[in-house]
Amino acid sequence: MENFRIIKYPQRDEWDALCARPHKDLTVLRETVGNVLTDVRREGDAAVLRYEQQFDGVVLDALQVSETEMQEAEALVSDELKDALRLAHRNISTFHEAQRFDGKKIETARGVVCWQRSVAIERVGLYIPGGTAPLFSTVLMLATPARIAGCRDIVLCSPPNREGKLHPAILVAARIAGVNRIYKIGGVQAVGAMAYGTETVPKVDKIFGPGNQYVMAAKQAVQLDGVAIDMPAGPSEVAVVADDTSNPVFVAADLLSQAEHGRDSQVLLVSWSETMLQRVADEVMRQLQLLPRRDMADASLQNSRFVLVHDSDEAMNLVNAYAPEHLILSVDSYADLGEQVINAGSVFLGHYSCESAGDYASGTNHTLPTSGYARAFSGVSLDSFCRKITYQHLSAEGICSIGPAVCLMAENEQLEAHRNAMCVRIESIKQ
Repeated sequence: MENFRIIKYPQRDEWDALCARPHKDLTVLRETVGNVLTDVRREGDAAVLRYEQQFDGVVLDALQVSETEMQEAEALVSDELKDALRLAHRNISTFHEAQRFDGKKIETARGVVCWQRSVAIERVGLYIPGGTAPLFSTVLMLATPARIAGCRDIVLCSPPNREGKLHPAILVAARIAGVNRIYKIGGVQAVGAMAYGTETVPKVDKIFGPGNQYVMAAKQAVQLDGVAIDMPAGPSEVAVVADDTSNPVFVAADLLSQAEHGRDSQVLLVSWSETMLQRVADEVMRQLQLLPRRDMADASLQNSRFVLVHDSDEAMNLVNAYAPEHLILSVDSYADLGEQVINAGSVFLGHYSCESAGDYASGTNHTLPTSGYARAFSGVSLDSFCRKITYQHLSAEGICSIGPAVCLMAENEQLEAHRNAMCVRIESIKQ
């Protein structure tokens, strides 16, 4: 089938095309995003409510989730799912607690002491996709480290269904993880509401969360207005490296686990075994027919790449060029190949380390850079919710230690006031 045409031994000058992601017309996308953000900034709640009706097909009486709705959600979620959410929350907490920063005071010169202190961002906004799939797992991934970091306000936005409700598991996960305020807002209008503030939604300092290309474009746009974002996190993607020892059933399942996210998701399979590539392709077609979201996954597979390379070194060079959000090394030599990873959001080692484990309950964070941004961005961590404030203290001895150098450097940069600020202190010590 054409979806799974195996690309054999591509030349280096073909790699850019192999690594390209699917995308919409950016001109139309940016115009749409810009118009929505402008309206939300000017009109506040009125614009948000209008766009909720236009984009999510719902007329809302109120944007904020009520305590009654929270209690209804508790009754609708099974005890088994609540237990699973609590297990995942414990593991996510354990992993992120271990990331706490311990700033040490360093004497860089006699009498000069410098250090850093980690301080939580006061108000953060979490965007939780809820359209084709209610990502309650993302609530845990974002709110848990925000709470550990000590963020004062944790604001959550997620698109409602046609009845004006959020998925009950999203609300239960939010309560488990300690979210302060929850709003029934989706898409670009949610990003705008959190970025600029409305009569109902408070303005936040930093916005987190994945989404489609419109959400990603909105997040990038509000940065120009002084609102920080976690990273450009767009459509999901996975790269899998396989060898002769791989289990084609496992590999096919891993590819489909990302393909079912959305029509603009992408999967990449790289191997030096042509036999394995074909076995995986056959298995993907078999498993695809069994999926409830097979139409979504099938559309995503139109963006797929099955690539045959000469050896493991070429495979790793190719996946590093691709810089995937998720990288699965489903090979026997996963430890050696893992050391060769340069560009990836999160890496899964060995035949049993499915990406689904990281998506839900292993403890690592699944909010990761996509679209090649793993070359420069990290996934969400405890540090994402903190700022490092730098301190320094100079004694009289410190002034004598580095003062002359400071004066000389300032003088040569022709910044006389800088030179004077140090020199007056030197003179006061000499008196």
